[in-house]
Formats: sequence, C-alpha cells, structure tokens
Amino acid sequence: MTSALWFLLVGGLLLARGLTSTMLKRLPVTPAIIYLAVGLLVGPTVLNAFHFNPLKQSALLEVLTEVAVLISLFSAGVKMPVPVSFARWRTPMLLASVSMAVSVGLVAAFAHYLLGLPLGAGVLLGAILAPTDPVLATDVQIRHPGDRDQLRFILTCEAGMNDGSAFPFVMLGMGLLGLHELGETGLRWVMVDVLWATAAAIAIGVAFGTALARLGWKLRGGSGEHQLMDDFLGLGLIGVVYGLSVLVDAWGFLAVFFAAVALRQTEVKLAAARDCPDRPQTGAIEPAVSSASPDNEPAPTVSEGSLIFKEHLERLSEMMLILLVGGTLFLDSWSWRAVALVLFLFVVARPVSVLAGLLGTRTTWPIRGMVGWFGVRGIGSLYYLMYAIQHGLPEKLALELTQLTLVAVALSILVHGTSVKPLMSRFWRHRKRLPTP
Repeated sequence: MTSALWFLLVGGLLLARGLTSTMLKRLPVTPAIIYLAVGLLVGPTVLNAFHFNPLKQSALLEVLTEVAVLISLFSAGVKMPVPVSFARWRTPMLLASVSMAVSVGLVAAFAHYLLGLPLGAGVLLGAILAPTDPVLATDVQIRHPGDRDQLRFILTCEAGMNDGSAFPFVMLGMGLLGLHELGETGLRWVMVDVLWATAAAIAIGVAFGTALARLGWKLRGGSGEHQLMDDFLGLGLIGVVYGLSVLVDAWGFLAVFFAAVALRQTEVKLAAARDCPDRPQTGAIEPAVSSASPDNEPAPTVSEGSLIFKEHLERLSEMMLILLVGGTLFLDSWSWRAVALVLFLFVVARPVSVLAGLLGTRTTWPIRGMVGWFGVRGIGSLYYLMYAIQHGLPEKLALELTQLTLVAVALSILVHGTSVKPLMSRFWRHRKRLPTP
C-alpha cells in the first residue's frame, strides 16, 4: 500500500468515526471491532493490499505500543476516585498481584505441556497475555474522575497496575530463556525485578505526581491567575517519570499510573483544603474541585485540563494499532494451537485467577463474574511481545509467540467487544432490581 492510499484509509476512517460517533454508541459492538474488520479487509486475510510484518518492524511497533499504553495509563490514573484507601484498592491490588501470578502460571503450564513450548517461553507467553489492557477496555472502565461505580473502578485500577506487575514475569520468562540475568536461585530477580522495580516505580510516580500538583496549584495561586499548558504538563510528567524509571530499572508503566493518581489526588485535596480549611478531612470520596472565581467556575487543574487531550490521543492510537493488528493476520494464522490457547485463557485462566485472587474478599459474585470475563487483551500484550523480540528472543520462537499473541488480541477484540454492551446492560438491570440497603 502506497503512502497516498494509507493516508486515504486513515483519513477516511477518522472522518467516518467522527461523523458516526453517536451512531456507533448505539451499535452492539465497540469501535475496535470496526478497526479490526477494516484491517483484515485491506490486509493479507482478504485484499492483501497492506501487510505489516511485526517481526521486521518490531522496533517501531514497540515504540508505538509503548506510547499508547503510557497515555492510557495516565488517563486511567487521573480518573481514580479520591481519596485512595486500602479498603477500596484491596481488590484491584489482589488482581494485579495474586491473580496475575496465577494467570501466568496457568498459561505457562498450558503452553509447556500442551503446546510443547519451552518452560521459559511458556512463562513469557503467560506474562504477555496475563495483563488486562487499559487501551481497549474503555467500555468497562471509569468514564470520568467522579465515576464511583465499583465494577468499572476495579477493572480500571487493575489494568493500571498490572501493566507494571506483569513485567517481573516477562523478565522471569526471558531469564529462563537465557536472555536476562536472574541470579543464583532467582535472588536477583526477586530483589531487583520484583521488589526494587515495583517499590521504586510507585515512589517515583507518587513523588513527581504530588510535586507537579503542588507546583501547578502554587503557580496558579489557587484561582487560575497564572495560565498553564496542562496538555504539555501531562505529557511532560509522563516523559519524566517514565524516563527516570527506565534509568533506575523501575517499572515505568507502574510509575506513570501512580504519578497520575497522585496528581489527581493532590489537586483535589488542595482544592478542598482551600475552600474548607477548618473542616476536618472525613475521607469522603471525590470531593468536588471547588469554585475559584466569582462565577463559581471550577478551579483549573493539570489532571482535568490534560485528560481530554490524552483521551483523544488514546482513541487515535487505538485505531492505528488495531488497523496494524488486522494487517498482520493471514488466514493460516488462525491455527488450532492459537485458538485453543485463547479459549483456555478466556474460559479457564482468567476466571480461575480472578476467583483465586479474590478469595476472602467481600466482592459480590456478580462483580467477580464480570471481572472474570472482561480480561481484555490488547495493546499492552503487543508491547511486551515486541519488548522481548527487541531483547533477543530467537526468531523461530518469536514467530510462534507473535502468532499466538496476535490471535489472542484479535479474538479478545471480537469476543469482549461484542459481549461488553449486552452484559453490562444486564449487569446494571440486575443491580437496579436489588433492594436498597
């Protein structure tokens, strides 16, 4: 496909998406399914007018997916309800840790014993497919900073954290394949890749997010007198936090998510403290960002000011990357090995890992069922795959893992994209019928 035809395709899709936004909301499918269908149509599956080779273009695809995930993590982080509390965050923390480990183990066992992959490749594949995706799961995620829905909070918070908690397992799989140093008896992996990288990422994110919130609030004087470019500040925070995390071997995805969380939390608390300096903090969720002018307009904040721009970038990156996914798949990509793995992932590994992670919690069974089903795989999985390829994954193994991952992402888009709206509608109808406590 020539560059002119590529511009026509992308431009036409952007025009169609912009003109049919309201219509698409009424359809029982997500926009990602439409992007995938177009990619399959123009790709080698049907017309063969375009073919994207992820092995030859792994460096480019790694950067594209990396940027898309970072933007999505920032958007998810600034939507987190205020304030952070262990009781509220316990469930997604368990999903991002215990459920993550169980899912990686189940997929690794399936890949090793049934698909015949080396153990290291099985662990790597499990780590690639275990995290849920913050880019494609917008229909089941928090919609705005004041959204208090428990199900959407759990899925959004889990997606924000498990993009970082998957990295230790990626490094474990690469270590078992001889591509990363694990240390004697795995001690280096535990101390550096698990403990240090996780703790440092959270510390960096919280520190820089809090600092930017306080600096922006001080410069504005709490009343918007000093104009700031919130879009630039949001992107700058992402870049600084992620770059510093990479330099000190911390998990940058986790750092960016917690930077966004800290930014939003601090700004809301500063606004509440200014309006009611004598009122004790009661821990109420999402206090309103206060009036800051005689016209009672909300005080400007970096988090809200940059959110709309980030969401537009998120939609654009989603369209481009899903088009590329469709442009990579051939008819013979849909092998029985790939389909069997995806069925096991959706029907066994994800539900079992969620149930295991939430044992002993008070999470209701309808929410457990919904969380167990909506483990959307997408752009994050593509990033981990490209990361492994760029760090020396053997070509034959890279080709097989690429095929398995692309089919998993494509089927996730189709299966979860067609089921999200009817299942969410049924879930809401069920909740409305419940008696008010």
